Amino acid sequence: MGKIVLLNSRIFAGAADLTGASNKVELASEFEAKDATNFGSQGWKDVVGGVAATSITGGGQWEAGDPGKVDDAAWAALSGRGHTPWTICPESASAGELAWFTDGLNTSYTFGGQVGEVAPWEAKAAGTSPLLRGVVAHPPGTPRTAAGSGTALNLGPLTTGQRLYVALHVLSVAGTASPSLTVSVESDDMSATSRATFASATSPGGQVISVPGPITDSWWRLSWLVSGTSPSFLFVASVGIA
Repeated sequence: MGKIVLLNSRIFAGAADLTGASNKVELASEFEAKDATNFGSQGWKDVVGGVAATSITGGGQWEAGDPGKVDDAAWAALSGRGHTPWTICPESASAGELAWFTDGLNTSYTFGGQVGEVAPWEAKAAGTSPLLRGVVAHPPGTPRTAAGSGTALNLGPLTTGQRLYVALHVLSVAGTASPSLTVSVESDDMSATSRATFASATSPGGQVISVPGPITDSWWRLSWLVSGTSPSFLFVASVGIA
């Protein structure tokens, strides 16, 4: 991929698709540099990596009145002191496309500005998992009304100490008689093996799960079960290894 002008991207935070209400998003990850200088350092400062941290900053045009709007989603995450998955990916958000994601604790939310201006918002979150450079595992625009499985992705095996992380954003839920969506992550060498399952979703929201290594399988995919009367779910998921 060559140089780009940042014009179009998809931004998901929990149950909210912030794409049409955002004009700014920044992800950062860093390690503390711990001083380990000693007499054997030959006069040069010696440092080792300490605790890692991830931060997320987003901003744009304020909207409210629905769980998928920024005000509702940001306030619920902030007041509930809960963790919210964030996923940033290209505009098409197709399976296999590059995705950056993490699980974050919302630490601040600001909105409002000058008279006559489009009402702005800004939110910040501190990562509670690694910043993952992964891929989209399920696109947001395909409604799921019955059980199925997603695109198989060749992500590679997990070595000892590695984990496969999966972020799930349930964007909308429709149907009667308690519609429910249960998403699992599977690996496949010759036949699919279930590795982890998200809590069943009956309302919009976000979750992150991880699968510990070692696992020698290279191919990974999502599968889902759907229940209820006339159920329909829109969700997006991203997956990566750290």
